[in-house]
Amino acid sequence: MPPQPAVFFDRDGTLMEEVEYCADPRQVRLYPGVPLALRQLKAAGFLIFIITNQSGIARGFFTAAQYQAVQAELLAQIGPGLIDASYFCPDAPGVPSSCRKPEPGMVLEAARDFPIDLPRSYFIGDKSADIECGRRAGTRTILVMTGYGAQQTCAPDWRALDITQAIRLVLDQVA
Repeated sequence: MPPQPAVFFDRDGTLMEEVEYCADPRQVRLYPGVPLALRQLKAAGFLIFIITNQSGIARGFFTAAQYQAVQAELLAQIGPGLIDASYFCPDAPGVPSSCRKPEPGMVLEAARDFPIDLPRSYFIGDKSADIECGRRAGTRTILVMTGYGAQQTCAPDWRALDITQAIRLVLDQVA
C-alpha cells in the first residue's frame, strides 16, 4: 500500500475542550464541527491520529484506566471509523522520554504502524510542544487558537481559529 498523508491531532484543547488532567468521561466536550471536519479529511484520503501527552498518569492524578475511559468517550462522540489510531505518552515532564511531545516518538510510532507519508502530513495542536513535535517528525504544522493556542509563542506553518478552520487549511492545500 502506498504511503498516505495523515493528520495528527493533539487531543485536549484541540479536538475537545481543555479540562486540566481530564479523568472523567462526563467532562469530554468536542469542539463544534469536529466529526464533520474529520469526515471531510477521511473523504480526502487522510489517515487520522490522536497524539496526546497524558502526564496525569505518571503524576498520579488519574489512572491509565481513567485515561482509556475518557478516550473511549471522545471516540464515541467523534463517531466510528474516523480515527485510525490514538497514541498517548504517560511520562511526566522532566523525565527522559522519547514519546513525550515535543519529542516525535508517538508520530514515528504511527509511521511504523501505518503507511504514512510524513512530508505530506500535518500536525494540529494548541501548544508549542505540538508544533515542535510535528516539525521534528517532518510534518507541516497548524496551531489552533483554542485551548492554550492564543498563549503560545511558536512559529507554526499556519494558525487557525479552531479545528474546523485548520482542517479547511489542510483541505485547501490538496485541492
